[in-house]
Amino acid sequence: MALLLRTLQKSRISPSHSSRTLISWVRCKSLLPNPQSRDITTSTAKSPFQSNILRIIRNEIEYQSDYAPPHQPATEFKSFSVEDCPGEQCIVMKGKFGEDENIKMEATMFDGFMTVPRTGLDASGRDVRLHISLLVDISKVDGSEEIEFLCSVWPNRIEIQKLYKLRRNKITGQPYMGPNFGNLKYDFQTAIREFLRVRGIDSELCFFLHEYMMNKDRIELIQWLRKLNSFIAQ
Repeated sequence: MALLLRTLQKSRISPSHSSRTLISWVRCKSLLPNPQSRDITTSTAKSPFQSNILRIIRNEIEYQSDYAPPHQPATEFKSFSVEDCPGEQCIVMKGKFGEDENIKMEATMFDGFMTVPRTGLDASGRDVRLHISLLVDISKVDGSEEIEFLCSVWPNRIEIQKLYKLRRNKITGQPYMGPNFGNLKYDFQTAIREFLRVRGIDSELCFFLHEYMMNKDRIELIQWLRKLNSFIAQ
């Protein structure tokens, strides 16, 4: 303050006049726009196009959450544990058969479809049946050998496409994958289906997987929309 008074005296300006001048300068400075705050306002402002996209995404999130909202995924089915893979297009199921067999199944989300003639009173047109790919791995507890089944899962049945046998402790460049299952003798096909059925791989599993994947599809869609909304809103 003393330094300010000495400066004012040298300039022949009275302290009272100086105070008024200083206060006026502070007031004027406070009215001037802050360049930093202006930059922040400009950077956070959304263009009409961006705001419209965000509105559409948020409306879709609200619609998907309110219409047939997804429920908590099941963690078990019969004797199998069910492991969801959030953000991925598959689930893993694990179980045992007897004392010496481990069963592991990997199922995809819907990856195809077929159309079939519509039945019932309204028989015009066609219905869509969704497809799930299923890999069934049955191995001995000691891990020495295993057989794998590549299957198509429809809402009401399982179709075996391939059956092949592997040895985990033997490295092969291109293992023989076996013939197309449909080309095998009928009695052989029937025996293999029964082999899977007694291990819980049956029509009930088909229904469970289709219900599970319908729910997972809604969960993944909502999460995808939320991530998209967060990215565009930044």
